[in-house]
Amino acid sequence: MLKAMLNPNFAILGSLIALLGCATYAWDTIKGTTSPNRVGWSLWAIAPLVAFAAEVSQGVKLQSLITFAAGFGPLLVLLASLVDKKAFWKIKPFDWYCAGFSLLALLLWWKTGKGDLAILFAIFADLLACLPTATKAYTNPETESANAFLAGVIGVVITLFTIQEWSFANCAFPIYLLSANASIAGIIIIRSRLQTKRSAL
Repeated sequence: MLKAMLNPNFAILGSLIALLGCATYAWDTIKGTTSPNRVGWSLWAIAPLVAFAAEVSQGVKLQSLITFAAGFGPLLVLLASLVDKKAFWKIKPFDWYCAGFSLLALLLWWKTGKGDLAILFAIFADLLACLPTATKAYTNPETESANAFLAGVIGVVITLFTIQEWSFANCAFPIYLLSANASIAGIIIIRSRLQTKRSAL
């Protein structure tokens, strides 16, 4: 068994940081400075909660909290988008295609009912849920905020440092979350800077 770099209790801190990031995004949504894609954020609420249930069934302890935060945080954003009818991004056919395949992945999990396979399908479903927001971040970075995704990166890194037993159940979803959050944050930051430079010309 590997010795964790951080006490397992730090997984609670990592989860709270990730939740705080989503809470700031939700607040920005209420203020009207961000426009969440409801399809993507709805699926982001469902898939991680499925993975959380699978992790718990596999015996994952505090490290499963980051997965729970990855599902509960988007739920806050989704609820915030309901406060103002204008505070959401127009849904396009591409979003529905992603939603359909994402739900199909969750259906496959339900049919199998196996822990590790459930986590794998949840990752696939969450990845498909990322595509609408990632696409919007590329085309319209001004409608997004990188803070929630950067907070997600910090939260996941802290959680990974608390892992003692590196099993698929323990680390698969957190590692995926690290990649997804870092990618979307990077797209928002880079595209926003390019947009600012073009405006200055």
